Amino acid sequence: MTKIIKTTTIWGAFMMLSVNPVQAVRPFITDDAAMSGFRRSELSSWVFSSKAGTEVWHSANWGFTHWAELTIAGFWGRSRFETDGGGTINEWSYTMPLLQAKFLIRDYEPNRWPGITVAVGTDMPWGKGGFVSGGPNAFAFASVTQCLGKDENLLFHAQIGITHLRNRITQENFAGLVFGIGTQVKIFRGFHFIGEIVNGDPYEHGLGSMYQLGIRQFINNELQFDLAFGAGISGETRASTWLTAGVRYVLSFNQNDQFAANGRRIVN
Repeated sequence: MTKIIKTTTIWGAFMMLSVNPVQAVRPFITDDAAMSGFRRSELSSWVFSSKAGTEVWHSANWGFTHWAELTIAGFWGRSRFETDGGGTINEWSYTMPLLQAKFLIRDYEPNRWPGITVAVGTDMPWGKGGFVSGGPNAFAFASVTQCLGKDENLLFHAQIGITHLRNRITQENFAGLVFGIGTQVKIFRGFHFIGEIVNGDPYEHGLGSMYQLGIRQFINNELQFDLAFGAGISGETRASTWLTAGVRYVLSFNQNDQFAANGRRIVN
């Protein structure tokens, strides 16, 4: 008989991920109040590693309009199990899809009122191994972003949402509240500092507060690299220390609009 050691998913996650909402700008768990934009697609891949295992995430989204987008994601890797005798078992696992729809309420602008978005999502209990959830699970959240500086020198993010989770083994249902705050600070040209504190996870019941710190490098308006680490602060199940690295590339099929340097916010 085996039991799963905590398998943190940052989907995100959205979702997430984080996603963990999947649409969060990786490696952020807290989502931002920004959209991909009409006829634009964001392709992201990142690696997440902790003592519970190693996850390789892939996500893609598509902006159907300036105010609505859809994201699909999945991940694979190695999950770690602990036996009752104190031994460990490493198992190859995968799961998909994780789905999220996101809607723009108000776009953010530098030195003006903050932007607001809302999102809803789910993950399906499909796949193999310890990454498969007991779902389908569901979540919904709202995000707010305040932008300071004409070059988006300082971004503040806040997020609050609700989740519904089902335990894969016992089939118990859980409802929870998730929230977080984060920031992105421009240091020099495309080099940024990122940091956040979050509470709860859309895909795991019992996780408490966590922090994450890292760096983000924008190569240009289309290409971005991230590197971060984080750990749990409190909770029934405290998240173990993790390291994550990722890349994001933006494809645009709309040549008439201009976009901010972060490749996400539409500039009017």
